[in-house]
Amino acid sequence: MSDKKASRPCHHCSSKSASAPTDTSKIHYEKLWLYRHCSSVQLRDRQAQKAGRLFSGLLAMNVVFLGSAFISSMIFNKVAITLADVWILLSILKVLSLFWIIYYLLGTSRQPHAVLYRDSHAGAIWIRGSVLLFGSCSIFLNVFQIGYSTILIHCKSRVEIVFPSIGIIFICTQAYFLWHHSKDCIQVQHNFTRCGLMLTIATNLTLWLLAVTNDTLHMEIEAELREVEQRFAGKAPSAHPHCCNETALCTCPNSTICQIFQKGYILLYPFNTEYCLVCCSVLYVMWKNVGRRISDHHIPHTKPKFKLQGVVFGPLLGTSAVIIGACVFMIYQIQATSLVPSHQVFVIYYSYYIVLLPLMSVGAVIGTVIHALEKRELDTLKNPTRSLDVVLLMGAALGQIGMSYFSIVALVATDPRDLLNSLALSYSVLLIIQNITQNVFVIDGLHRRRATPPGKEEDTKEEQNREAYIQRRVSMLELGQEIRKASLCYIQTYSHLSWKRRVLKEISFFLVLCNIILWVMPTFGAHPVFQNGMERSFYGYSTWFVIVNFGLPLGVFYRMHSVGGLLEVYVTA
Repeated sequence: MSDKKASRPCHHCSSKSASAPTDTSKIHYEKLWLYRHCSSVQLRDRQAQKAGRLFSGLLAMNVVFLGSAFISSMIFNKVAITLADVWILLSILKVLSLFWIIYYLLGTSRQPHAVLYRDSHAGAIWIRGSVLLFGSCSIFLNVFQIGYSTILIHCKSRVEIVFPSIGIIFICTQAYFLWHHSKDCIQVQHNFTRCGLMLTIATNLTLWLLAVTNDTLHMEIEAELREVEQRFAGKAPSAHPHCCNETALCTCPNSTICQIFQKGYILLYPFNTEYCLVCCSVLYVMWKNVGRRISDHHIPHTKPKFKLQGVVFGPLLGTSAVIIGACVFMIYQIQATSLVPSHQVFVIYYSYYIVLLPLMSVGAVIGTVIHALEKRELDTLKNPTRSLDVVLLMGAALGQIGMSYFSIVALVATDPRDLLNSLALSYSVLLIIQNITQNVFVIDGLHRRRATPPGKEEDTKEEQNREAYIQRRVSMLELGQEIRKASLCYIQTYSHLSWKRRVLKEISFFLVLCNIILWVMPTFGAHPVFQNGMERSFYGYSTWFVIVNFGLPLGVFYRMHSVGGLLEVYVTA
């Protein structure tokens, strides 16, 4: 009875409150059972997400540590752990990753309500194109390795044929998977998908570590063979502690097909390291997007298109830098491949960088200042792709910056007044400055909201005013006044901002072309930091090899990733 009596005033109050306007500020939603239930579900969902990410991350960490232990043991104790043992481990990891990818393609992604959302920022066309490009080069690399090992089957194990064969299947399947599903925000089988993605990431990271160490051994053998040729020519070779006479036991016979396989393998080898790094970045974004729900305001209504409108000086200067850089690269390759590279070719190479790097640094500083003057709003929405871009830019830049500091210490400690040493010293200092200034410009640009095209800005203002009219129920006269104010504001601001956006586009396009040529030169074999011999004689043969072969792949990846970031800045400007 007391409950019924207590309930009657509530009906009476509700009838009164229906006529009176409700004060929403006094409603306490947290007291509702449904809200408490939903909030607890959300809390459990977040806890499950954190647990799944932690477990899958631990899985990847253990796989990478296991692979690193095998590779390190192969380097320091070649008797107990051989390269064939490392290949067997990596083949097992590839097969497991292949099974998961096939299961995702045929099972997980085809379940009802599996892919309700797709991240528009993930899997940009340039990065998916990079996966296809580097994947194709890696396939040809494995084909050349199979052909080379088949010719030398009398002195090579059958694992050297089986491993690249599995690699071809793995590369093709992974490239197809990333091309079609890099934008997926999977909503089913969260933990299994996270573990599969992390296993694939760990496999690619271990492959990258093996590629770096193999590249180290390959360059070491190449340098030692050059010293053998110098001995036969009657010249005193540069002394270093390694001697690799055992490599002569399994040499390529004097046949054209064997030489083609050997040269093709050497030419395409750097692309394999880039392929592994690019795949890791795409897979990481997919891992972050597992279970992610994207609201409507995260989805862009219009896709920005790349157009060469309003830019003149950036393409001209950038094309000039590319053409001059290609000429310098060809001259360097012709001279550096000889037995005794002349000092003149190193002077030309360093001089090109000393002229280009300050121009890039100045452009990046001007672009950063314009970003500050433009006062465009910061994009604070959650974006795993952008967060990864920032981490990769900062992390990959450490390769070149760290290598430059090692060079600075070696050059200052020896003879900085020598012409070649002073050029190399200036090159190292300018490279550090250019990396830092470009990172600041790109990261600042990635966090800016996309600029509204000139022809559509007024329409956007009017739409915002219409929404304000519906929400605030203002009169038609007040709405007209707001539209006129917005139009006048647009005319005044666009006249000031148009030149800034134009300069941003010029700078971005110039930096894109410069980073392309700076990516091409070290990728195809221009490594003066090792071939000039100055740092190598200071740190020792083995130590400098480790520094170079960990710094160079990161530097190459930094240039390639900077191109994507700068294109994004160009489009959003």
